[in-house]
Amino acid sequence: MLRQRTLLGGVVAFNGRRSTLDCTIRNLSDHGALMILSDAVALPEAFDIEIPSRQRQYPARLKWRNGNRIGIAFADTADVVP
Repeated sequence: MLRQRTLLGGVVAFNGRRSTLDCTIRNLSDHGALMILSDAVALPEAFDIEIPSRQRQYPARLKWRNGNRIGIAFADTADVVP
C-alpha cells in the first residue's frame, strides 16, 4: 500500500454535514490517509473527508489516533486515486 506524501487542505464533515472541521492531509493512498487535526477535537468513528483541491469526497472511518495525527481508512476505495 504505497502512500503519497501530500500537503493538502481537507474538510472533515459529520453529523449530517452540520459539523465540519478543517484538516491537513499529510499522506494519501488508495485505501486511506494520514491527517492532522487539532488533538482537542472529538471525532466520530465514521465521517466524510473532502479534498477541495482535488474536487473529491470520500466516506471514511477512524483507524487510529496519536495526538493530532489521525489515520483513516476510506470506506469505499473503488475510485480513490491519490
